[in-house]
Amino acid sequence: MKHLLAFLLCLSMAPLAICQDVESEEVETKVLDSLYKEDQFYIGVTYNLLAYKPKGVSQNGFSSGFHFGFTKDMPINKRRNMAIGLGLGLSFNSFNHNLLIEKKEDNTIEFNVLNDAETAFTKNKFSMHLVEVPLEFRWRTSTAEDYMFWRIYTGFKFGYVFSNGSKFRGDPRNIKLNNIDAFNKFQYGINLSVGYNTWNFYAYYALNPIFKSDSKINATTIDAKALKIGLMFYIL
Repeated sequence: MKHLLAFLLCLSMAPLAICQDVESEEVETKVLDSLYKEDQFYIGVTYNLLAYKPKGVSQNGFSSGFHFGFTKDMPINKRRNMAIGLGLGLSFNSFNHNLLIEKKEDNTIEFNVLNDAETAFTKNKFSMHLVEVPLEFRWRTSTAEDYMFWRIYTGFKFGYVFSNGSKFRGDPRNIKLNNIDAFNKFQYGINLSVGYNTWNFYAYYALNPIFKSDSKINATTIDAKALKIGLMFYIL
């Protein structure tokens, strides 16, 4: 009789055990097959350089950039290790140099190269604040379970300069200008991020000049372009 009761008890508990096993398998399957996405938010810091500087123009001090934004990650293959990224972000940049930017009495902008031996100054820089739209092709070694992986992201960034300015502190007077018309409002270039896990090398090279074509030094057009090198950090 005891053996019969034990058998009936086991038989009554079997469906519950089976259901629990099925539910566990379903939960595990959902985790493994989840439509995961990567690197939706980004934060970056860069050292900013001027490429194609006019003759006599040099940089001094530390020219910095700070960048952050959101990128919509859209996987394009079943493994989800390749994707297209389309985003929106902000970029704040400064460039320290010896190029003096002045506004004349007729409101035109004049550019001159400072001679350190003739002009004493403690600060001379211009800054740009941009709204940016990154468009990237993304490759990585990630999986649904692996959050530490290699990545290579490359593509274009289209930027709109919504604010700019320049500051000069020195002899014979201080000069501060805002929203200078000589800057190109639209700026664009190519970018590359390569790295593993948290640390990623980042580079951006502008394809068009910082200043408009009528911005000149002694009749020579200023074709300086932005080159940014630094680190990029990604967050889900």
